[in-house]
Amino acid sequence: MDEQRETLQRIVSTLANKNDEIHNFIDMLNHTIKNVQVNSSNAISELDEEFDGLYSILDEMKASMASTVQQEEARKIQALQDQLSQCSTALESSEELLELAAQSLDIKDPVEFLKAATQIKDRVTMASAFRISLKPKVSDSMTHLMVDFALERRMLQAVKFLPVPKAPEIDLAACLVADNCITVSWRMPEEDSRIDHFVLEYRKTNFDGLPRVKDEQRWELIDYIKANEYTLSGLKFDTKYMNIRVQACNKAVAGEYSDPVTLETKAFVFSLDSTSSHLNLKVEDTYVEWDPTGGKGQEKIKGKENKSSGQNPLLKSNRRSGGPSPKRTSVSTRSLPRAGRDHFTGESYTVLGDTAIESGQHYWEVRAQKDCKSYSVGVTYRNLGKFDQLGKTNSSWCIHVNNWLQTTFSAKHNNKTKTLDIPVPDRIGVYCDFDRGQLTFYNANSKKLLHTFRTKFTQPLLPGFMIWCGGLTVSTGLQVPSAVKMLQKSENGLSGSTSSLNNIA
Repeated sequence: MDEQRETLQRIVSTLANKNDEIHNFIDMLNHTIKNVQVNSSNAISELDEEFDGLYSILDEMKASMASTVQQEEARKIQALQDQLSQCSTALESSEELLELAAQSLDIKDPVEFLKAATQIKDRVTMASAFRISLKPKVSDSMTHLMVDFALERRMLQAVKFLPVPKAPEIDLAACLVADNCITVSWRMPEEDSRIDHFVLEYRKTNFDGLPRVKDEQRWELIDYIKANEYTLSGLKFDTKYMNIRVQACNKAVAGEYSDPVTLETKAFVFSLDSTSSHLNLKVEDTYVEWDPTGGKGQEKIKGKENKSSGQNPLLKSNRRSGGPSPKRTSVSTRSLPRAGRDHFTGESYTVLGDTAIESGQHYWEVRAQKDCKSYSVGVTYRNLGKFDQLGKTNSSWCIHVNNWLQTTFSAKHNNKTKTLDIPVPDRIGVYCDFDRGQLTFYNANSKKLLHTFRTKFTQPLLPGFMIWCGGLTVSTGLQVPSAVKMLQKSENGLSGSTSSLNNIA
């Protein structure tokens, strides 16, 4: 019966997952149909714009060439009219001279005749009719302004849609996820010399498999990539997966996207739990700051808080907003019972993380303000008492920095202290290997080892922080750095003085 029930539950789970995949695929199809309609409308609009631009150029060229013909016509007519005017003037003068010569033939007096003949001869010699050209200065031909658009017509008839690059193929085996960086490699299905650059898009998701349409973050874009590989760096891995896709572009148009790939981006993500913090701490997501006025007046209303379901405005404003961290197999996100904002009292200025570590290897970093007087960074079981301080119980481990009067740097556990004779880094990396019982602190910049606790963790761990006179910023969503992994492999044990702090819990 139990075996059959378990088999049926697996079938139900498989069907539910398949139905979810089909729903997602239906959403994707509907989204694709809408995109086809929108993109087709855009293509027609761009086609109209291109042809309108072509028509405009042809109209401009026609007007310009017609103007050239008209100017040539005007030039020739003006030249012929000038020549016509000169001929008319010469003809008029010649006719007048001809009439005078005819009249002179009737003169009987030899002296007068000789005189008139001499004058006519002189006038004929100077007459414009004998000096003008009787050949037109310009011809009536306009063949030099004729056009033949046969070649252009053939070119226009050969106009086609632009050649679109094919979709690249992402080489999943060559992709690398390490040190909060993602290296993506791809290739073209065939050689294409016209490709100018590539575009890479990525987005975070908590769903494995094909990208979803609904309830997803927007795609981030990296443009003008010249190589067939690109590395996304400085990422915060606050989701389980990353969707990646690539498209090729030539000088004019972008091609189809590649089939998207989904890469796993495992990292430890948590926020500071404001409900667990001391009243003198201001907590917001991954930042905590000591506030000496935070606890004033709280004792007066404490009784009212216990009797009333309402919250004090000061406490309400300090609650962290937002949804829970994504579920992980190696950490627990179950809500932890808290006694309110006075969980820690006295001088235990402590705040805990909201996500427990139950297995696996995890890493996070902490940066303190430069004027911070005192702070501790470490881990603790859930049972840390309200007056307990990190490192002073057998269920908490930390390194402590004290900048009051003079700087001291130490490792603390079970109320035992080991002084660390090394400079205090401005950023501390915390590495926790739950299964091997190891808690190691590093200089987050140089990855130099600061201190290692070795024990056997018997309960889930919570990141813990103590702060006095200053503030701390916590960086989560980080993978275990490659340098830290290499250092872990090369470690060959602990010194005697260190092991004295690492009692089995």
